[in-house]
Amino acid sequence: MRRSIFLSCLTGSYAFVVPNNKKSVIRNNDADAVLFAGGTDNEDNASYDDTCDVLVLGSGPAGSAMASLLGAGGKLDVVMADKNYDSSWVPNYGVWKDEWQTVLDRYESAGIKIDGGNVGNSIDKEWSLTDCYFGGSYDIPAENRMRLDRPYCRVDPKALKQTLNKNFRVVRANHISEAIGVNMYKPAGSLIHDETGTTIQLQPKDDSPITMRAKVVIDTTGHETKLVMKDTRGQYSSPGFQIAYGAIVEMDESNSPDLSQAGPYDKEAMTLFDYRTDHFPTGSSESEGAEKVPTFNYVMPLGGNRIFVEETSLVARPGVSFQECKERLFTRLEFHGIKVTKVTEEEFCYIPMGGALPMRDQRILGVGGAAAMVHPSTGFHLCRCLMGATDAARAIKEELLSSDKETINVDRAVASAYHALWSPDNIRQRNFAVYGGEFLMTQDVVGLRGFFDGFFKLPVELWGGFLAGWPGLAYNKNHETWFKRIWYGLNFFVKIPWPVALNMAGSIVTYSVTEGIDLVQSVTPFFGKPYSFEYERNTDRVGDVTVKKEALAMIKESKVTEEIPVALEEL
Repeated sequence: MRRSIFLSCLTGSYAFVVPNNKKSVIRNNDADAVLFAGGTDNEDNASYDDTCDVLVLGSGPAGSAMASLLGAGGKLDVVMADKNYDSSWVPNYGVWKDEWQTVLDRYESAGIKIDGGNVGNSIDKEWSLTDCYFGGSYDIPAENRMRLDRPYCRVDPKALKQTLNKNFRVVRANHISEAIGVNMYKPAGSLIHDETGTTIQLQPKDDSPITMRAKVVIDTTGHETKLVMKDTRGQYSSPGFQIAYGAIVEMDESNSPDLSQAGPYDKEAMTLFDYRTDHFPTGSSESEGAEKVPTFNYVMPLGGNRIFVEETSLVARPGVSFQECKERLFTRLEFHGIKVTKVTEEEFCYIPMGGALPMRDQRILGVGGAAAMVHPSTGFHLCRCLMGATDAARAIKEELLSSDKETINVDRAVASAYHALWSPDNIRQRNFAVYGGEFLMTQDVVGLRGFFDGFFKLPVELWGGFLAGWPGLAYNKNHETWFKRIWYGLNFFVKIPWPVALNMAGSIVTYSVTEGIDLVQSVTPFFGKPYSFEYERNTDRVGDVTVKKEALAMIKESKVTEEIPVALEEL
């Protein structure tokens, strides 16, 4: 049996594998190389063990996407650093088919073809239909099934890793630094920025430290990064946590009356939500707990008698117990007559959602969880991360490959990449979703059933846009302006049960009063836009040059003043 921990906070791959079986080593098409000269310009390379244009920390989807995109075309020397580079990506990534197609198209335009997998395009399994169960409240029978005519896919993580395993070199080492302020780190000397780049210490597993020199450093090590500072100085909401226990199981179907079903679940459909609680005795402590702290079942039939099931707490603060999720899952399966004969894989998901964005003016670029790119209401991340990586990589390339080498500015490169990820308009859209996550955390199972029953009764263009939440993804254009978000909200209000609508209306008022202008700013033209990540040269130490030059000229002509002030000597 394989156990995996799905940790978006710790690794760019969202997974930390604890295997009991031997793994094959996947090597980059460029062999591991050290002492590679030719990265940063005008530096004494003998002072470093290795140099490069861009150093990517972390080897999950975020890191691999950035490294392969930046290295495409061969004009930048890109190095990926991760002790666990050879580890597999094991999470059961689920994506909407139409969203995945937008990612495929974007990468193909960048010269990277995402392929492989049983279905192709790095997809392992595809379902043409998606089911949901929100019965048990508001006169909706427990057995009622809501069917969504929108295909859903399971990504093949091995194929995706192989696809993105190109255009860069690999150093199997991790950084040893921790930020103690903006662009300040401990231990002293372990990470130093200067005008033309960064010098960083990397520690291999069983070797002496490596001194690496790079123009730009990118951190893709996850939400709880030690290098990217989050902006917690103003009003912000702490992260919520999506917690889930999942398992791939084999079922005994010898007495099954219908082999097209796995209990109540159609094997030809993927089940996105099952929020029913009828598997617990009415009035029991288990039932009361499931009503107050809801979890849902997420089901992927994998063919034959194999099925992936996952009991998930959508978002909570603090997070729900893994043991509680596991017990609820197997109680649910037993109630539905699903007899498990073998567990072949377990998955423990821990996904921070929401929280503060990175602070501005940082030299290290965060991507993925390190830049808080996880959807604050749903936990969806893969498509958002891959799409955002294309924009960030383009911004870095434009700066580093400038024809005028004398004008290259690494601060501007990083600021431009942050702006590509978090433009003011994208921040406004995120703030809208952050409120959604905060509201969901206040709801019991009755509220969540009513919420999602109304949500999925909207046109797919509206609910699909909310779930996307990132520029370029399918349907996101229906949420990219304040007017479109308020239109979505008005349509949503008339679809949900009135108790949920009243609760939300009160919540909106309270949130706007206590948490500042972010929500109002996201759905109205008032209060301007959020502060931009765009690069701005700090002119405070320069001052008003015109006035100073005038003073210098007058002093030189003066018959009384002979000494030129220090402040004017450099003019």
